[in-house]
Amino acid sequence: MFLPLPTPVPGSSPVSSGAPGAPSEADLLAFAQRAAADAQLVSSLPLDPQGRTWMRLNGPGDSEAWLIGWPPGSGTGWHDHGGSHGALAVAGGVLTEHSLAAPMPTDGWKTLELADGIDRERRLSEGRGRAFGTHHVHQVLNASAEQHAVSVHAYYPPLPLMRRYSRTGQVLRLEQVEWPQEWA
Repeated sequence: MFLPLPTPVPGSSPVSSGAPGAPSEADLLAFAQRAAADAQLVSSLPLDPQGRTWMRLNGPGDSEAWLIGWPPGSGTGWHDHGGSHGALAVAGGVLTEHSLAAPMPTDGWKTLELADGIDRERRLSEGRGRAFGTHHVHQVLNASAEQHAVSVHAYYPPLPLMRRYSRTGQVLRLEQVEWPQEWA
């Protein structure tokens, strides 16, 4: 398979993101871009016209990585990555990322009123990517009505959880916490 590194075991204790030898955001972005450029890898992902598809990859330095297929009109909703930093790169199509340009607290709140001017939007086309820090909250979507998108995502430490949010205007609400065993 692509880059023969060990795949983290779900439920194992993640290593602190400051651990010696831990992949940086730049390392994760470089990996995601290399994987997104691997035509054989990208073509091995089955695409479903109704729902997202995914395949786990071996990421650098005990990171977690995923190849994801996005049918037209699909998206993630607002979420964070449980304190992991990461990166994503687009292998095909175009993805739109809506994010908040402020570090978000990850614990201790259920409803948060957002300040004006922190919304950001990025359109990422084939070959483009971005890295993000540990307090990143965003949503990603394929706004195309006709074309699938494919992307590679990498996280370190491996995702301990994901928090899902709803958003109404400037109010962000914690709705759900997902655990790794739910993504198997």
